[in-house]
Amino acid sequence: MCSAHIFDANVMSTRKPATPSDATDAPADAPADAPADAPAVEREQQPTRLGDCRRCALWSKATQAVGGIGPKHAPIMMVGEQPGDKEDQQGKPFVGPAGQLLDDALQEAGVARRDVYVTNAVKHFKWEPRGKRRMHKTPAQREIDACRYWLERELASVGPRVIVALGATALKAILEDRAARLQAVVGKVLEHGGRHVVPTYHPSFALRAPDEATRQRAYAAIVAALRKAGTLAQRDASRERDE
Repeated sequence: MCSAHIFDANVMSTRKPATPSDATDAPADAPADAPADAPAVEREQQPTRLGDCRRCALWSKATQAVGGIGPKHAPIMMVGEQPGDKEDQQGKPFVGPAGQLLDDALQEAGVARRDVYVTNAVKHFKWEPRGKRRMHKTPAQREIDACRYWLERELASVGPRVIVALGATALKAILEDRAARLQAVVGKVLEHGGRHVVPTYHPSFALRAPDEATRQRAYAAIVAALRKAGTLAQRDASRERDE
């Protein structure tokens, strides 16, 4: 994705700082028998810098936190699941193959990149080792809930009219509903918090689905969702100008 404003860069630093000197060896809210090497966790923490976040344990294995990127007052916000391996290394969302597919889909949908802010529901890369590779691992609900703190700050700062939920994790985070099911609402327009929510597949699914027909259907659904988001954003902007 092309570079633009990184959300509140002075506050949401993506550099991974040293562990604070007052951090304990075990999570602050962990049971007494927690392993001595368990990462520090402060579930009620309200940090001002993303790089200082210890609201869940994902910070301990990630290279850095990855904030959103895009125009400061973009009418459309796209929310994915979490940074991948390349995003974790580079400190920007959607810079790998999924990001390229998203760029292609935006172009096909006729949505200008300058109208889109891109972020993830979870800001740290969750992974497990497989040989020498770091393999993606789906975030747990407690990690999604912990990172809602940052998503709310992004929504307040950017103020999008339309949110595109890329995948099930993003949909649950946006709707604040752990029971939300993506398949039931793909192609629909939902309303939440005074904004339009357009659910669709994550670009990674369109890349890794087991057969070509499924990959094509997923990509077409992403393009359709982005086209719908662009139409809604333009319609709302026109109404605001007429008021």
